[in-house]
Amino acid sequence: MPTINTSRQLKQNSSDLYQTRNSMTIGKWIIVAFILFASFIATLVTVCMRQDISLVSKNYYKEELQYQERIAQENNTASLTQKPSIVIRKNQLEVSFHDNKPDSGTLILFCPANEKMDRRYDLSKATEAVSQFDLEGLQKGMYRAKLQWTTRGKQHYQEEIIYL
Repeated sequence: MPTINTSRQLKQNSSDLYQTRNSMTIGKWIIVAFILFASFIATLVTVCMRQDISLVSKNYYKEELQYQERIAQENNTASLTQKPSIVIRKNQLEVSFHDNKPDSGTLILFCPANEKMDRRYDLSKATEAVSQFDLEGLQKGMYRAKLQWTTRGKQHYQEEIIYL
């Protein structure tokens, strides 16, 4: 003989069904959230550890102590009637000193994005007021041209941003 379910039995059966469907209790949600958060942090740490961080200079502290000398060199450059000009022409960097031919000096092309792209050129071989440097092999982008030279016993410094 078939049994007839009463309303009480139907409510009991429906609540059992509801409990099996919602078996994700708050404790399980907390565990899942913690695992997802820990995975996010582990991924973030891994990405950060793989970043190549290069300093602006290896001798940062030494250069910082000599900063007053740099200010004096910049003041010497400001007192010149014609400052050196830096121009890019046909994959060549041209530095024109006008009437102030350098006795010696250096030109550093500093690439903030990649330390390996930095270049250093010597000005001591300059026999004319215009020096040209080959830019072959340099990536396109922003460079900071740091020009330091000596003319008639006075040291000068000029910094300029250039784009290749």
